[in-house]
Amino acid sequence: MTGPMYQDSERRTQAAQSSKLWAGGLATACVAALVAFVGMLIARGIFDIALLSPKREGTVGNASTAGYVVAAFMGALVATLILQLLITLSPNPLSFFSWIVGLVTLSLAVVPFTTDAPVSSQVATGLINLCIGIVIMTMLPQTAYSRGAGGQ
Repeated sequence: MTGPMYQDSERRTQAAQSSKLWAGGLATACVAALVAFVGMLIARGIFDIALLSPKREGTVGNASTAGYVVAAFMGALVATLILQLLITLSPNPLSFFSWIVGLVTLSLAVVPFTTDAPVSSQVATGLINLCIGIVIMTMLPQTAYSRGAGGQ
């Protein structure tokens, strides 16, 4: 019997699970932003390497610290949205999520090598992008698994 009382309880459970996923997504976004910041500190502060985004390549220009950190933060939030949609709509959400984020991470790690920038800038930018992607790809599925979406 699925009366109104059962439906209310199910809605509350789904809302609580969704809240936990988004709390985990927000925490992941903070970690991703910190990884971007630390990566930039290491690249610029220790090794004196400029990160990529040359204007002649059609991108934003020299990557600013705030812009890079915000992009990492927003990327993690977009990944959280993708994960929530996959949990809701797909038969094996964590597998699909891992593939999607893995391929996006690989793409963002390889893109710097398609420019004519110095190799040191290409390597630094690619490594930072790879580290940000690894954070997102490892932390968000753990959040989803802990909320019970692992096998759905």
